[in-house]
Amino acid sequence: MPELPEVEIYRLYLESSSLHQPIENIEVDDPNLLTVPFTTLYETLVGRWFTGTRRIGKNLFVLTDGPDPLDQPVIVHMHFGMTGDLAYYHSSLDRPKYARIVFHFRNGFNLGFICPRKFERIGLIDDIPAYLKRKKIGKDGLAISLSELTEQIRRKKALIKPVLMDQSTVAGLGNWIVDEVLFQARVHPEKRTENLTDNEIRQLHDAIQLVLTTAIRHEAQYRDFTINFLIHVREWDDSPYDDVEAHKFCPRCGTRIAKSEVGGRTTYFCPNDQQL
Repeated sequence: MPELPEVEIYRLYLESSSLHQPIENIEVDDPNLLTVPFTTLYETLVGRWFTGTRRIGKNLFVLTDGPDPLDQPVIVHMHFGMTGDLAYYHSSLDRPKYARIVFHFRNGFNLGFICPRKFERIGLIDDIPAYLKRKKIGKDGLAISLSELTEQIRRKKALIKPVLMDQSTVAGLGNWIVDEVLFQARVHPEKRTENLTDNEIRQLHDAIQLVLTTAIRHEAQYRDFTINFLIHVREWDDSPYDDVEAHKFCPRCGTRIAKSEVGGRTTYFCPNDQQL
C-alpha cells in the first residue's frame, strides 16, 4: 500500500502538474469515496485552484487559493488507501482506469484520483493541525527529531514493531518500512520499548531517516535499493531476481532471514543481527 515514500512522490507529482489551474468541473463515480457530500466538494472547489501541498505521513493535504464563505481555509485531504495513485492527463485522452474522481482544469487537462480497490478517500478540511490531533497522527517520519521519537517510545510499554507502526508514534511508517528500520538499526521486532537503550533509539531514528530518504530518492522503486537492504528478501510479485531463494539470507552476516508474525503482521528479520 502507499506509504510515506509513495505519498511524497504523489505530492511532488501533483505540485509539478496541477497547481495554479482553475478547476472547471469535478466528476465523482462513487460518492462513498468522499468524506464530504459531493455538492459540498463541487460548490467549494469549482472556480478555485490548487496552490501548494503538505504531506504528513501517508496524508496529502492540497492547499487552495482562498477561504470559503465563512472565511475558513479550504484544504483538500487525500488518503490513498491500499492502492491509490494520481494521473494527470489531457482531456482528449481516455480516462485512466480506476480514475473514479477527476478534477477537470480549465486548460484542458485533468487530474485523476486512482481508486482501484475503493479504499481511497478525498475530503475537505480547514485546519491541518486540528485534523492531525483529531486523528491522533504524530510527527512525520522525515521531520521527527530524536528527542521527539525518544519521548514517544518511552511513554509506551509494548513491542517495538507495533509501536513504530502506530501512526501516533511517528506518521508514515508501514509494515515493510518498520521491518527495514529495525533491520538497519539491528533491533529485534519483539524487543520491548522499556528495554531499549538510548543508543538503540538513536539507531532507530537514524534508520528511519535512511530508509525514507532512500525510498524517496529511488522514487519508491524498491528493486533499485542496494543489496544491503532487507527489502530484497520480501516476497514481491515482481522480484528482479531469477533465484529468489538466494536472496533469503542476511546481506550482512549470511544468516537465513527469519519470517514470523509480530503484532498481527508478517515480519522479516535477521535472528543473528537482531537478537532479542
